[in-house]
Amino acid sequence: MKKVTVVGSLNIDHGLKVNTLPLRGETLISNGYDMSGGGKGANQAIAIARLGIFVNMIGKVG
Repeated sequence: MKKVTVVGSLNIDHGLKVNTLPLRGETLISNGYDMSGGGKGANQAIAIARLGIFVNMIGKVG
């Protein structure tokens, strides 16, 4: 079995949902919120795992 170790960033991605993109200087009210794991290292580790390859992830938290 193949094994891969990824060394990279671990982040939390925050996203606000709006119905339209704001115009210059416009303020919009959000109608939803998403929070998910992310970061370049984490994204690569997830992509590799989806290929069925065992992944170790090394990253700094905090």
